[in-house]
Amino acid sequence: MKKGILLCVSLAVLLVFSCAKNPFTGKSTMALVDNSQIFPSAFQQYGTFLKENKVVAGTADAKKVETVGMKIKAAAEKWLNANGYTEYLKDYKWEYHLVENKEVNAWCMPGGKIVVYSGILPITQDEAGLATVMGHEVSHALANHGQQRMSAGMLQQAGAAGVALATGSKSAETQQMAMLAYSGVSQYGGMLPFSRSHESEADMIGLKLMAIAGYNPEKAVAFWERMSKASGGSKPAEFMSTHPSDETRIANIRRQIPEAKAEAAKFGVKF
Repeated sequence: MKKGILLCVSLAVLLVFSCAKNPFTGKSTMALVDNSQIFPSAFQQYGTFLKENKVVAGTADAKKVETVGMKIKAAAEKWLNANGYTEYLKDYKWEYHLVENKEVNAWCMPGGKIVVYSGILPITQDEAGLATVMGHEVSHALANHGQQRMSAGMLQQAGAAGVALATGSKSAETQQMAMLAYSGVSQYGGMLPFSRSHESEADMIGLKLMAIAGYNPEKAVAFWERMSKASGGSKPAEFMSTHPSDETRIANIRRQIPEAKAEAAKFGVKF
């Protein structure tokens, strides 16, 4: 029991001294692994992915992905420079690629490595729809969500080790029940809400970035409505999901549109 308590105290101390304030959210976030370690690994994985998949180049769609990506990047730079974070992107190495894949998906690795799957283009439809997607994905990287997920995973594993230590002298049945209880609480009360909060943050930041880039943030609502329709209602209940429900997401975005427009107006962009 004493070992378990000591481990928890050590984790608490480590967490206090391993936080970083993110400029986009204003929040202190977990940073148990530094980006100087995360970025090189992400860049290597990105290069491997591109070699193993069919990259679409020289087409109108590929050009659109690059164009929108560059505008979102420029919007992020404008916002950061205007708010005094001129060095924030110094280690980013931006790339934007369209990959032939029927999956409805897009992602951005830590450090600005972006992939858009061709399967999502019928739903994005136009540049504004694509800006909604790419703004959202870039925002995950800008808010260091990958770093936070890694840190949270480390804490979850350490917590499991603490439970094992605390119940080490108990019966096997008691140990199993304690571990199952911890697993459920940490997953549904910790990791999944944590992930959903990241999605909502990425929506909020992405909405501002697309507006600063010159895309009407109201178009984001239409995109997410199309995404909802395309899913056919086959998603799990919100509390069991890594993402907010479509209804929650769209309602949040509607509320945030005036703020996104106001932010864009600071850079001379009006709708």
